[in-house]
Amino acid sequence: MQKRTIIYRLVLMLVVAASLQSCFVAKKYQRPEIETEDLYRNVSTNDSTTLAQMPWEDLFTDSKLRTLIKTGLSDNLDLMMAVERVRASEAYYKQGKMGFLPSLNLGANVGKYEASDNGLSGVSAGGNGPSYENYQLTGSLSWEADIWGKIRSQKRATQASYLKSEASRRAVESTLVAKIASAYFQLIALDAQVELAKETVANRTESLKTMQSLKAAARVTETAVKQTEAQLYSTQILLLDLERNVKLLENTLSLLLGKESGSIERGRLADQVITVDLKMGFPAQLLRNRPDVMRAEYGLMNAFELRNVAYSRFYPSISLSASAGLESISFDNWFNTSSIFSNLIGNLTQPLFNKRQIRTQYEVSKAQQKEATYNFKRALLVAGKEVSDALYTYQVEKEKYEIRKQELQALTEAVSFSEELLNRGYGNTTYLEVLTARSNALSSEINTIDSRFKQLNAVVELYQALGGGWK
Repeated sequence: MQKRTIIYRLVLMLVVAASLQSCFVAKKYQRPEIETEDLYRNVSTNDSTTLAQMPWEDLFTDSKLRTLIKTGLSDNLDLMMAVERVRASEAYYKQGKMGFLPSLNLGANVGKYEASDNGLSGVSAGGNGPSYENYQLTGSLSWEADIWGKIRSQKRATQASYLKSEASRRAVESTLVAKIASAYFQLIALDAQVELAKETVANRTESLKTMQSLKAAARVTETAVKQTEAQLYSTQILLLDLERNVKLLENTLSLLLGKESGSIERGRLADQVITVDLKMGFPAQLLRNRPDVMRAEYGLMNAFELRNVAYSRFYPSISLSASAGLESISFDNWFNTSSIFSNLIGNLTQPLFNKRQIRTQYEVSKAQQKEATYNFKRALLVAGKEVSDALYTYQVEKEKYEIRKQELQALTEAVSFSEELLNRGYGNTTYLEVLTARSNALSSEINTIDSRFKQLNAVVELYQALGGGWK
């Protein structure tokens, strides 16, 4: 009868706990209201599709660049570490989903006990302490009712943490694609500059011979010869610097690919074709495209749910614990029905005084939630700035490249005219014009190549700023 009464009371406690599930203290997450209309700074945002939605295989048409990106996505060490962090976070998430289930443990204990002859039990036994053996097999179960939503909030917090780590992996992937593409374009631009410098060294070597012949014919002075010779040396120094930069950039690109430093197979700058449809999309799409913005919001969700968990600790908790098993002082009787024991306990716990630990945890969680909110807002502002910067840079570099080509054409013609004047013997100082024109033409051609690289790189920066590269 007594056992039945205890069972009735425990069942009543469970029914009450289940009915209190509706008393959900935890609040529901809502995204902060953030103004996104002017994130792009006066850029039209009427299109519904964006550059970010284009897979990198479609954006980059160079087959060698595609191969390098695939290698980087497979072997880059930073990305591998990010993947392992995702797996660790996923393990915590799987654990969080099991929070509603009870804990079950099984244990076995075998021992021999001998009391002291001079102890209380030994003296009571006439100076001969008793000794006995004990055999025990126990199963225990414990379960906590999620009355105030603590377990549910903990589950959502672990889910947000997992999604945050996944967004971090996407951010690493997006950055990696952009870095490889940028380094590749810079490398082939350097190749073009090296090729130009080599041609210039050869041409200036011939020009030096021509100047020496003109001096022998008394048509120019020794000064003209030395100026031409110095110009040759400066070009040779430029060539050495460019070749060094090629080696250093190959080493950098090798590191991004997760391999030892070495040569990189690549195409030519002149063969690069990127057709970009500059549809910006709505500013709010950054919430779905930019991995760093997604990461910041998942961090906010995690902090929000942990605040719910901290707040629920102010309220009482109801738990149930039970244990059952076999116990005997004789091994022969261990697995006997008479050796069965069991107990069932219901617990109701209300925190009263715990050295301010619960309040401190709650106040800390509130501060961390506010910090996460500010971080989310900042991530959006940074994203808007980077999109605006990248778009403006792309537009400027596109215009600069066209102007550079016109400048180069004009300076090339100036070189041709000044050399013709020199060869025809018009004046004794025309060699200065020739040297100046050649120097300006070389600088212009170097800058034109660099401008072409910056134009390509601006596309990469815009692609990354809009959140592309990870889909």
